[in-house]
Amino acid sequence: MSDDTIRLVTVGRILRRRFRLLAVLAVVGALVGYGTSVLLFPPRYTASASVLLPGQWEERELLTQVDIATSSAVVERAAATLGWKNVSGAELRDQVSAKATDGNIIKISGTADTPERAQRLSDQVAQQFVTFATRIAGGSTDPGAATGTEALRKRVAETDRRITDLANAADPGQTVESVQARTELEKLRTSLQDAMKKLEEADPSTNKAGMVVMGPAPRPTGAAAPTRVQLIVAGALVFFLLAVIGHLAAARVSRRLRTEQEIAAALGSALLGTVDVPGERRAHRPESRGPRARIRRLLGVDTRWDMPTPQRSGDEADRRIRYRRVCARLRDQLPAPRRLLVVVPDGDEIARRAAGQLVAEARTDPVLRVVEVSVDRPLVPDRDTESGALVVLSAGSWTAEELAGIAEACADAGHEVVGIVVAGPVRARPTRTAGRPADDATLALAVRGHATGGSV
Repeated sequence: MSDDTIRLVTVGRILRRRFRLLAVLAVVGALVGYGTSVLLFPPRYTASASVLLPGQWEERELLTQVDIATSSAVVERAAATLGWKNVSGAELRDQVSAKATDGNIIKISGTADTPERAQRLSDQVAQQFVTFATRIAGGSTDPGAATGTEALRKRVAETDRRITDLANAADPGQTVESVQARTELEKLRTSLQDAMKKLEEADPSTNKAGMVVMGPAPRPTGAAAPTRVQLIVAGALVFFLLAVIGHLAAARVSRRLRTEQEIAAALGSALLGTVDVPGERRAHRPESRGPRARIRRLLGVDTRWDMPTPQRSGDEADRRIRYRRVCARLRDQLPAPRRLLVVVPDGDEIARRAAGQLVAEARTDPVLRVVEVSVDRPLVPDRDTESGALVVLSAGSWTAEELAGIAEACADAGHEVVGIVVAGPVRARPTRTAGRPADDATLALAVRGHATGGSV
């Protein structure tokens, strides 16, 4: 796995073999998301009111109006009108936003903890914005300017009447001078009226002061993002993905040996053969019945997930042939009397079962004694009458350092590692023999005997 490309089949294997753990972590993530929604992100509601700006507006002018709508002058006036307790204008300013949309419309949004407060906030800010903007555009903050504009209109009207009086008082005759005088007066009247019209069109109070609030803000029917449901789903998804990524990362950096050549090199001995162990549901051993073991079984983490799916093997007779060949190699390699210590790493259930089957097939030649050795602090019994040690283990379970520690423990106890047997799980087929093997009693004795470290 450390050198292989991560494929979809690997992810599928994680989902299939760790579904309980992934489900528990997803539930934990959902609870974390719920707690976050309660403590950090309580439900918030947003309502929006629209203000229409008539006339022609440039983009920079619209951006100016957006800044005015969210300014402290407007928001503080809205806060004073609302009169909410323990809520200042500065706090409300963080809950108010505005943006310019198509059609010269300023959309003002207010966020609060209830739909009613959000609606009132947005409506009140919109009203205060219109009032404040109208005062600025209409010049109501400068009374002198308003008086000057009105006086100019009166003077234009008075001049227009004066022109009419002069035209009526002119010589009613048809002389050239009288006709020219009346023509010039009419031109003067027309020019004066055109100038007054252009002045009125250019006046911001007539052009851009007529802002209109386009109705009250609709009351929100749902909470603003992130909602509680979104946080719960996000928490469950994040924990689920982190668990999957964690499994993949752990598999990528794993240093467990998976090939027979690597295992033989780590133990410094030759491979005598590989044997098959039917993938049965293992019984719970006495030392694995504590609370931690029960939790591991409940979560499904008591078995390896990164091991390949067991291949289908032959029947029981075919599997026994592999064990007999290992025993034959031991007879050919060792002189009589042949007594060996079978060393099994503690916790390697596949190797333990393989060792029991190997003892059953060997019978009394060679005589095998099974011991389990902890890989953390390996300790092998001292040499007595044994001719050496036979290490039985499964592939993909141990690192080179752990196997080197077992080899050193064997050397310290005076045992030479004469060979290695690698066991692998397989899917068993029905046996082709009519009855059960005649060695069942010996097999049961071997498995029972190694648990206590006795000889078989």
